[in-house]
Parts: sequence; structure tokens; C-alpha cells
Amino acid sequence: MTVAIARIADARIGLDEHVAAVTGPEHGAVATFIGQVRDHDPSVNGEVTHLDYSAHPDAAHVLERIALEVAAASAVPVTVAVTHRIGLLRVGDAAIVAAVASAHRAPAFEVCRELVERIKAEVPIWKREILRDGTHTWVGMS
Repeated sequence: MTVAIARIADARIGLDEHVAAVTGPEHGAVATFIGQVRDHDPSVNGEVTHLDYSAHPDAAHVLERIALEVAAASAVPVTVAVTHRIGLLRVGDAAIVAAVASAHRAPAFEVCRELVERIKAEVPIWKREILRDGTHTWVGMS
């Protein structure tokens, strides 16, 4: 198990860097995930124009711990790369990019999904949805 990238970033993030970070001669499969800002939220009335992500100071450590745990729990060797963006993002921008490589596709898909689900559930990152009418709403605050 290897974690090539596990970070929080305040600038644009892209898939190519993550795929390159996990690519190696031992891997025959790379599963990827890009979470993009969309123009709507089913639980909110109005058009979303931006998301503003903020993170707790420990968020990077939590994200890295999750990446290490998910990679270590895999029954086969995997390489993981993941970045979650913070700051003001527009519709279409990538908020999270993940890539997982393994010798075969099934473990790559499984680990990639587990990685993203755990990050969404456990990393202390909050988002404020900004709507076209100028209002906003916080998501994940309870």
C-alpha cells in the first residue's frame, strides 16, 4: 500500500496529476473519481453558482489518515492519490479528485469508492452553497 498524494489544496486540482502519481508497472488498473460543483442541490430552492469550502486545521491530517487506512485495509497492494479543494469554487470546478491503482480493476474501484465515502463522512470540511439570488446555505452543519 502506498499513498502518493493526500492533501487539502486551495488552488485548482486535476485528474492528470493524480493518475500519474499512482501509475506504475505493477498496476494494471486505475480507478478515478472527480467530484465537481453542480448548479443545484435537491435540498435547496434556487440555482447554485458557487461553493465555498472551508476546513478545520486538522482536516489535512484526517484526510491523510483515511487514505492510509483505506490503502492498508486493501487485500491487495494499491496506490492512492487524493486531494480535496477548499476556497471558492465555481460550477464545474473539481472539489475532490481521487485515483487508486491496483493490479486489477475490482480492488481499484472498491478502494476508490471507500476512500471518497470516508472523506465525505469524516474529514472536517464544510461547504457554503451560494445561490444565484445572493443567498447562501451551509451544508453539513448540524
